[in-house]
Amino acid sequence: MEVSQGNQEEINQVEQVETPDILGKTIEEAEKIIKENGLELIIQNETENIDKKNTIIKNQIPQAGIVINKGNKVYVSY
Repeated sequence: MEVSQGNQEEINQVEQVETPDILGKTIEEAEKIIKENGLELIIQNETENIDKKNTIIKNQIPQAGIVINKGNKVYVSY
C-alpha cells in the first residue's frame, strides 16, 4: 500500500509548463523558446535543407497556453 502512495507522489511531481506561443516565429527562435521551457520541438515535413533562420512557423500543436508536462513534444509546421 505504501508503494502505491509513493507512486502517486511521483505522479504529482511531474512539472508542467504552459505551451509558449511560437506562431510567426522562425524555426530557430522556436527551437530556443521550446528548449527553454523543457519541451521538444518536432518539425513536421522537415527537409534537410530547411532554412531555420528564415522559415516561419504557421501551425503548432498543442496550441499556445495549453498546460502540458515538461518533456512533451510540440509539433509545428511551416
